[in-house]
Amino acid sequence: MQRHRFFRLDALEVVFVVALAVVVTWTAARQHYSVPAEARAFRALYGRSVDSQYDEELFIRDFFNGRRAGFFVDVGANDYRKYNNTYYLEERLGWSGIAVDALGEFAADYARYRPRTRFFSFFVSDTSDARARFWASRNSLLSSGERDVAGHDSTAREVPTIRLDDLLTREGVNKVDFLTMDIELAEPKALAGFDLMRFRPDLVCIEAHLPVRQTILDYFTHRGYVVVGRYLRADDHNLYFTPLAR
Repeated sequence: MQRHRFFRLDALEVVFVVALAVVVTWTAARQHYSVPAEARAFRALYGRSVDSQYDEELFIRDFFNGRRAGFFVDVGANDYRKYNNTYYLEERLGWSGIAVDALGEFAADYARYRPRTRFFSFFVSDTSDARARFWASRNSLLSSGERDVAGHDSTAREVPTIRLDDLLTREGVNKVDFLTMDIELAEPKALAGFDLMRFRPDLVCIEAHLPVRQTILDYFTHRGYVVVGRYLRADDHNLYFTPLAR
């Protein structure tokens, strides 16, 4: 008599199922414990970040607390939504702003999906009207002035440079509520072309890799800005600054 197998597994199948369960459990645990406890508290309060690369969106939302119709400047803006720190502000809170990225491929989607954002393709630096060489990864939309950051499969491109002051003046901007900057080690040069005290953003979110971290800290502290301690241990990738006297 033929015996039918209902939910019976042979030895090889058992080993496979157990191994799969171990991998899934380990991966979930790793993802959970790699997130700082402080960040998990923000996730519990606001939910998982949807658009920013890490949890930046949660800290930005926490700081502005539902403020509507502000103005942002997004340097190293990348995609209009994916890994984007300002999409939530525009989409949910009606903010407007300026987005800048060396990769001009992003322009079409900003024009289509981000009507309140003016997109510009420049390499933000300490001088305007020069030409900057940068590297664009072939396998992603990552770009950097440093080939080691973009990857050895990257290709060289050139794009005009601009001082952030010059761009904002040209566009008639007088006040910035939020500045976010992520340009892969080029932050110090970009800050050298930005008059922080003139535009005086209420919050700055800036990527701060170790080679440039101290320069970034010096730039802001010498101009009366302080690190927002509430986000310091929650975010391993960025620093957040606000004026000492607001």
